[in-house]
Amino acid sequence: MTPAQCRAARALIDMSQAALAGHAVAPVAVIADYEAGVSVPRANNLDAIRAALEPAGVEFIEQDGVRMRKGWR
Repeated sequence: MTPAQCRAARALIDMSQAALAGHAVAPVAVIADYEAGVSVPRANNLDAIRAALEPAGVEFIEQDGVRMRKGWR
């Protein structure tokens, strides 16, 4: 997952950085810095971020794509 995919995924499901941080059990600063390209989270935080987005219907595509999973809502 790239920073752009993270931002796009949140936009698709209308989720704030704070809400994502809560679902991923990661500091908001980790998400904000990642999306801004300041730093890359540790693998466990990156996995938790992705795991928080996918159950909401987000599907990550190749390098930079993101969409809602087919049949979702």
